[in-house]
Amino acid sequence: MLKRSLLAILSLFLLAQYGWAQEERAHEKFKQLYEELPTPNQYHNAAGAPGHKYWQQRADYNIQVRLDDEKQRIYGKERIAYYNNSPDELSYLWLQLDQNVRAQGSDAQITEPQKIDNQMYSYQVMELFNDFDGGFKIEKVSGKKGETLKYTINKTMMRIDLDRPLKPGEKFEFDVKWWYNINDGIKTRARSGYEYFPEDDNYMYNIAQFYPRMCAYNAVDGWQNKQFMGRGEFTLSFGNFNLEITVPKNFIVGATGVLQNSKDVLSKTERERIEKARTAKDPVFIITEEEAKANESKKDEGSETWRFYASNVRDVAFVASRKLIWDAQGVQFGDRNVLAISYYPKECMGLWDKYSTRAVVHTLKTYSNYTFDYPYPVAISSHANFTGMEYPMICFNYGRPRPDGTYSERLKYGMIGVIIHEIGHNYFPMIVNSDERQWTWMDEGLNTFLQYLTEVEWERDYPCRRGPAYKITDYMGGDKNGIVPIMTNSESILQFGNNAYGKPATALNILRETIMGRELFDHAFKEYANRWKFKHPTPADFFRTMEDASGVDLDWFWRGWFYGTDHVDISLDEITHYHLNTFNPEQEMSMQKIWDAEDPTYIGDIRNKESVKQTVMERYPDLRDEYNDRDKYRVDEETQRNSLFAYQNLSTEEKEVLAKDYNYYQVDFKNVGGLVMPIIIELKYVDGSSEVRYIPAEIWRYNSNKVSKVFVTEKEIKEFILDPYLETADVERENNYFPRRRKPTRFEMFSPRQ
Repeated sequence: MLKRSLLAILSLFLLAQYGWAQEERAHEKFKQLYEELPTPNQYHNAAGAPGHKYWQQRADYNIQVRLDDEKQRIYGKERIAYYNNSPDELSYLWLQLDQNVRAQGSDAQITEPQKIDNQMYSYQVMELFNDFDGGFKIEKVSGKKGETLKYTINKTMMRIDLDRPLKPGEKFEFDVKWWYNINDGIKTRARSGYEYFPEDDNYMYNIAQFYPRMCAYNAVDGWQNKQFMGRGEFTLSFGNFNLEITVPKNFIVGATGVLQNSKDVLSKTERERIEKARTAKDPVFIITEEEAKANESKKDEGSETWRFYASNVRDVAFVASRKLIWDAQGVQFGDRNVLAISYYPKECMGLWDKYSTRAVVHTLKTYSNYTFDYPYPVAISSHANFTGMEYPMICFNYGRPRPDGTYSERLKYGMIGVIIHEIGHNYFPMIVNSDERQWTWMDEGLNTFLQYLTEVEWERDYPCRRGPAYKITDYMGGDKNGIVPIMTNSESILQFGNNAYGKPATALNILRETIMGRELFDHAFKEYANRWKFKHPTPADFFRTMEDASGVDLDWFWRGWFYGTDHVDISLDEITHYHLNTFNPEQEMSMQKIWDAEDPTYIGDIRNKESVKQTVMERYPDLRDEYNDRDKYRVDEETQRNSLFAYQNLSTEEKEVLAKDYNYYQVDFKNVGGLVMPIIIELKYVDGSSEVRYIPAEIWRYNSNKVSKVFVTEKEIKEFILDPYLETADVERENNYFPRRRKPTRFEMFSPRQ
């Protein structure tokens, strides 16, 4: 007796310990992000909005560059006016020299892992022999009166030491003079560069990161001091730009901003076509294919300067070539007319003239619907056959048809998709100006999410690459050694596209379609965009705003999807079907007899019927008594009395429930993947009807590994299906069915003589 008691106590202790461990794990899944997120303050408040003392720096630029078409070089000089809006004194200023990523011996080159495979692309081999020097050559740094300023270059950054600290509210102006060699974009697969066309001996230039730019200084990180390694993109302050670009005659130039001297560089006909395009229902050619062919055949002496002005932007970029075809169409936002523009060479005709500007127009309208009206005067899609890359008001996009003008389905949708994506970057991060150098997902993930919404409005059954939950399952269910959390610095991300583009876009789609619903999500997302347009948000600002504006606690979701690498795999482990006891013992025994008859028979009993020729009772029948002849399914009087008494003690409501003879199903779920998610289950009835039940993710808050739920139905269920509409990114579909469905598969037989 003592031994049994001790055993019972030990069992209770172990069960208590096990239960505590389960609750502890569940608690971690639903723990608030107090330790992960920075403490709210007067600059970034607890609601995810700019605080009452929020500030940000400003940098204005006057830039003059000359494009050398003979040497493929940029020569430039600039005056920067830097406004210290912070409460801090600054004893030095930091600039970004992003072109130094292409300097000989740069960290980006030295630290790039390399290996030799049995088969390699030619460009991978040629990169081993790279002797191109594309770094900035800084010739002079001086004050606005010409005095020499002390500066120090640290790889892709430059520090300017000030004679006296720049106090809050003060402005400092200085000049920089530089040049650099433009890289071959086709060879280097770069964000910017040139493409050479040997057939007509012309170059097309898509130019960016071409000038020394101010580093960001903010209340979160101070100076942005992470070197540019080639992946983590840019962190920049807003300002106003005057940009002068001197190019050879017959060049056409498109750039961030509004052209200021159109009468000097465009014909009257071209200017009239621009005005016509503003109200046109279809794209209008500003420069036709025939006119572009005429331009590319000329190499007149002399040069022209194109002048652009851009207000409240964080960067500028441009395209220049003799080869450019130019078309445009206006987009109306209230009383403002925005010009959607495309530049491309004749080699793109048949594809770009058909789709590019229309894709720009569609993107501006769709993104504006989910965020804010596009605020800039132009939006440009420029062809670059080596990249897809974004800058304020202008982006570079790949996609070129075959020489005969035909193209594949993949190329067509790839080009439309990249134009939507890169034009969409005007919103994130060009206007909602997150820190790309630290957090790639804040622009790429949010933008990929909106790209998906834009693609589905372009064409029904558009072949979207990313966005729907089921498209991320192979990645999320893969080898965890090759997966890192979304909240990983840009330079340390593994599987860059899946991590920074696909997974966050999927997460937002799941929030919109499943967790929050479209109405709450759209309101919160638009609130975030409007709170932070022309400002610098952090991840915490996004997380907090989405909760603040929707009234939905999402810390468990951010923790699982953004801070972890678990995947979704919820299994339907067991279904147990019950009916209530009828309080009619004879009926109950009759049912029990049927159920017992359906049970399998023990193999020993089957064999003993043959091997045991005669039992003792069969040999001596006089030994039998009432117990040998008992009917175990017979109901005695006492049982009947007890059942009647119990029934009579039921309330009227309880008797009504009993009379309905409901079906009771206990469904046991197991969280195999570790990522807690809502349970969405379809009940398919025997009569052919069905219904879907939704259970919020909080069902896992007590035990994040296993949970059971009872479903009560009038009709009998023949099948249970988890995640019937592919909403949750569940990586294993086979355990989502009960009874299990057989998945048809095939294997191939072939002859060894083949």
